[in-house]
Amino acid sequence: MNENARNYLSTRQAAEWLGLSPRTLDRYRVTGEGPIFHRFGSRVRYLLSDLETWATSRRRKSTSDDGGRVAR
Repeated sequence: MNENARNYLSTRQAAEWLGLSPRTLDRYRVTGEGPIFHRFGSRVRYLLSDLETWATSRRRKSTSDDGGRVAR
């Protein structure tokens, strides 16, 4: 495996890392709700740093927290 392949995760790998189903990531790509992704021909890949950024942006302090401010 080359260095570039280690930096990019498939949809299945990204979903596993996030604890989501691959179908959820598929849906998020359509709606724009999910993490930034890269398309190489027909292949979709995610950078781990983009997954971490997206996951961090979804931090909430309570269920009523709408994300308007950063949860600490």
